[in-house]
Amino acid sequence: MILVVVLFVKMTSLEHKLDQLVTSSSEQNTDQINAGAAADLNGGVIAEETETTEEMQTEMTWDKVTPPASGISDEDNLASEGDLHKVYLTFDNVPSEHTSEILDVLQAYGVKATFFVNGNQDEEMLSVYQRIVDEGHTLGMNSYSNQYSVIYQSEDAFEQDYMTLKNFLKQTTGVDSLYYRFPGGISNVPMDYFIHYLNTQGIIYYDWNVSAGDGASTAYTSEEIVENVTDDVVKYKTSVVLLHDASDKSATVEALAPLIEALNEMGTEILPIDEDTSVIQYVKADSID
Repeated sequence: MILVVVLFVKMTSLEHKLDQLVTSSSEQNTDQINAGAAADLNGGVIAEETETTEEMQTEMTWDKVTPPASGISDEDNLASEGDLHKVYLTFDNVPSEHTSEILDVLQAYGVKATFFVNGNQDEEMLSVYQRIVDEGHTLGMNSYSNQYSVIYQSEDAFEQDYMTLKNFLKQTTGVDSLYYRFPGGISNVPMDYFIHYLNTQGIIYYDWNVSAGDGASTAYTSEEIVENVTDDVVKYKTSVVLLHDASDKSATVEALAPLIEALNEMGTEILPIDEDTSVIQYVKADSID
């Protein structure tokens, strides 16, 4: 009986030590990923955070927009006959090998869009960020790493990823981005803290109310993408359209020109997100303390 008790105590102790090792390893992995990204932005040296830096970041955001944003209600956004339809084409997972093609199409039609970008240090991609800005599109944030398991692992992990991307975009383009889209959307994990954090940073987050369907695992044709969008934009005064920019999204590129033409024929106004855009949010930011 004594032997059984001793063995049980030893087994419990070993399980406790194993749990500690797993937790430590997971936290270390998160720190390494975020620290590595931050190091890239500073020539391999992670810059120390100072009060001056924090004050600059606060000043850069709060003097331009006052959160939390008040998302428009679904009922108020329903269109009636004769209403003008405002359409905001937004692209997630930017940049990719297709971004320049997307920009070429937008330029050809004189259309401005919104790009929710990730972090990409590849030299050929750095000029893409700048082109987005130079051609008058809105530069939004969609996380630096785009790794859900890292970004949403903890409050600190989210904050580190956000700040790494924000500083990267400021350094690369000179733009202090004011807009954010949660990777995977608002229903990915409980979001109250993350929304609260963006509120404190002066950042407006955007969901979407029209999906092109190009993010689904089932491949859509360019014709189906156009149909998915045009079928829904007629329902709303303000339509924030979700599109994707990634290496496997050639159908999205093919759909873009006919989509713009269809929207123009419908008499819609295609705009980039700015301070006058009616905010589309499934969880209203001003409802979060």
